[in-house]
Amino acid sequence: MLPNLESIGKWLVILGFGLAVLGGIIWGIGKIFGWERFPGTLRFQTGNLTCIIPVLASIILSILPTVLLNILARFNSR
Repeated sequence: MLPNLESIGKWLVILGFGLAVLGGIIWGIGKIFGWERFPGTLRFQTGNLTCIIPVLASIILSILPTVLLNILARFNSR
């Protein structure tokens, strides 16, 4: 049995739009605040090497899509 291709196409468009919006938000936050100055960022610097690990930003960027996908799933199940 084949899945409904219209439904798959609709979800791919929604997912693509959501990723574009999320990318714009992340890009804007990066331009405004800068990742290296974001709270919860670990920065290691030795000689010519600088390593920036955005721990708090990674956690936020993990939670945000989870919440958005749960909201979409809740509306889709109605």
